[in-house]
Amino acid sequence: MHEPGMMETDKEIRALLSLMDDPDHEVYDTVAEKLVRYGKAIIPKLENVWESTADEHLQQRIELLIHRVNFNDLQEEFRTWSLSRQPELLRGAILIAKYRFPDLNVPAILAQFDQMRRNVWLELNNYLTPLEQVNVLNSIIYNYYKLNGHELTKRDSKHFFINQVLDSKQGNAYSIGVFYLAICELLDIPIFAVAIPRQFIFAYIDTLHSFFSIEQNGIEQIQFFVDPMNGMAYTQNDIDMYLKKINASEKKDYFKKLTTKRVISKMLEELALCYRYGNENQHADEIQQLMTIVSGGPKHGDRI
Repeated sequence: MHEPGMMETDKEIRALLSLMDDPDHEVYDTVAEKLVRYGKAIIPKLENVWESTADEHLQQRIELLIHRVNFNDLQEEFRTWSLSRQPELLRGAILIAKYRFPDLNVPAILAQFDQMRRNVWLELNNYLTPLEQVNVLNSIIYNYYKLNGHELTKRDSKHFFINQVLDSKQGNAYSIGVFYLAICELLDIPIFAVAIPRQFIFAYIDTLHSFFSIEQNGIEQIQFFVDPMNGMAYTQNDIDMYLKKINASEKKDYFKKLTTKRVISKMLEELALCYRYGNENQHADEIQQLMTIVSGGPKHGDRI
């Protein structure tokens, strides 16, 4: 038997759902606002209404409302991720994919990633040079799993969502790079994203310790660079020539490691540009709201 409070709640929800097709926009806005407050628990009821009507306008309203509920929930997930002491890179990329796929099968993605990590680990040993370590990574990611990178200029949003990348084997520097960096982190391979302008590129950074040095942390030295789109290695000279070509200044800053939050923020930034390019401005605006959360912007009033 239902408790009185639950019966009142059910009664209110039924009343609100019955007003979903009200032609008065003010009435609908009030109804929508109240329904959104129920959170994801309201989605099955909205789906039932969608399935029981042939009214396309009502179905469209319901679809927008479900998206709104999911997006509000995603904002909270991003906020929790962003405020954690050590945000996980792969988890951040999963949250980006949940923007497009709210019911994403996260355990399946984590299982596929763990198998990828294990395959790399099985091929590694302590005697490999840095370049040989990268060749092992490249062999597993690009040859065994056949992940294929596309230029960001192709402006295809599906290349940003890691579940689609695993399914289609097609991605871009960010989506493939997330797997690359996450594997390196777990296997203690010192590869990090660096701040080279207009590129998303990695550096293999050795930490050198001198027996006679009082410097406890050692000296970090870049051995070479890696393009996550295809695994190609570049020398310092290659990168210096690129920076000269684009008339870049402040070169010291370009070789600093990017934080996990900065990587996810850059990934969101490129996704927003992709949506703008396709005139999907509402999606672009929402992605920018997520960027604001990741960069530590407004905490209140940023819901849609």
